[in-house]
Amino acid sequence: MRQKAVVLGLVAALAIAAFAEDKEGKAVPRTVPHLDRVFLIMMENHGYGQILNNPNAPYINQLAKSANSATNYFAVAHPSLTNYLEVVGGSNFGVQSDNDPDWHNTSCVTNLASGVANTDNPPSPSICPISGTGTDAATPAIDLTNETQGPPGEVNIDGILSFAAAPNTVGQTIGDQLVAAGKTWKSYQQSLPIAGADNVNYSDGVFTNSTDFSLINPQLNPPLTQADVVKLYAAKHNPFVYFQTVQQGANPLNSLANTVDFDGPNGLYADLRAGKLPNFSFIAPNQCNDQHGRSNAGAFCNFDPASDGTQASLNPALIILGDQTVQRLVTAIQASSVWNKGHNAIVVMWDENDYSLSPNTNQVMLIVDTNYGYHNLQSEVFYTHFSLLKTIESGFGLPCLNHACDSNVKTMSDLFGQP
Repeated sequence: MRQKAVVLGLVAALAIAAFAEDKEGKAVPRTVPHLDRVFLIMMENHGYGQILNNPNAPYINQLAKSANSATNYFAVAHPSLTNYLEVVGGSNFGVQSDNDPDWHNTSCVTNLASGVANTDNPPSPSICPISGTGTDAATPAIDLTNETQGPPGEVNIDGILSFAAAPNTVGQTIGDQLVAAGKTWKSYQQSLPIAGADNVNYSDGVFTNSTDFSLINPQLNPPLTQADVVKLYAAKHNPFVYFQTVQQGANPLNSLANTVDFDGPNGLYADLRAGKLPNFSFIAPNQCNDQHGRSNAGAFCNFDPASDGTQASLNPALIILGDQTVQRLVTAIQASSVWNKGHNAIVVMWDENDYSLSPNTNQVMLIVDTNYGYHNLQSEVFYTHFSLLKTIESGFGLPCLNHACDSNVKTMSDLFGQP
């Protein structure tokens, strides 16, 4: 029987305990069960109404009903990278673009230190590796300058909520926190090249931004070029590589080696077969399978024809690709020997909507499936990406980070249930 989420006064009071003045707050009150493993599957660029009841996403909709789902969950801003950073670090860290990392640059000034945002408009350079503390970028209720210029603008969250630039933002992620607490994490990135993530901005699994095409069939006419590479893996969907601690890799447990492909001896499917999974798995399908789309990958992976927030504007094949990818991932996780050991959760979520203009909001779908507790639950509680981070931190017994510490950010105690 489907239940409506009820947030009891005591739970709510604990969940919104104020840590807003801390760079890294006190441990988040344990309002969700202890979590042993969390598998976070990140999908792309579709609003709530574009996925809900979409006939080309039957598995996702079945999972939303049989597991737990959020009916009032919102992304925080645009573009993609900004949301990925907010999911794992509770801040945009002054990044409001999808720009590539400024790899291994230890002399550049971070956006936190300068207080100047890295934006799409005006164009900004590569992103200085995130570190230290400082001030992140404000998130207005409606963006009129960065991703779109002038009215009606794009809604960043719900068209009402906004975030001021926050001083004392600490340049860390949940990955740093987990390692400090003696726990583990991996970023599973589909179509990563064999050599790994270092200096890779994009790849089709073989060819990358660094490939010298002059050495490959130089007599071919027309010759192969970087434009021929289908950007299946993209650094902008791997937020951890933007942080100085990960790029430097002084701690081998918190380095670029934590990023692996779905395939291969240390990849996602090998880890699932072996039953050796980290505490936190960040899982990013490639840009065909995550429903993002590419312009040079064939009809089935083409971008949606329009961005107006409706199902009629979608490429149906792209939705089917994403639906079957989620099915493949979820069933593989649940078939692994680790799934029934301890308290584990699978989160399937979308980073942001389709960039449609106001009054469309940035509401996205989020599904939580656990191996314990409540199921068949729909939560009407207002949540954002910061809520998800705070919830995972609570389950792992970690301090809150940045905006996850804000007093109005609730833990998702209903969706993650009680054993």
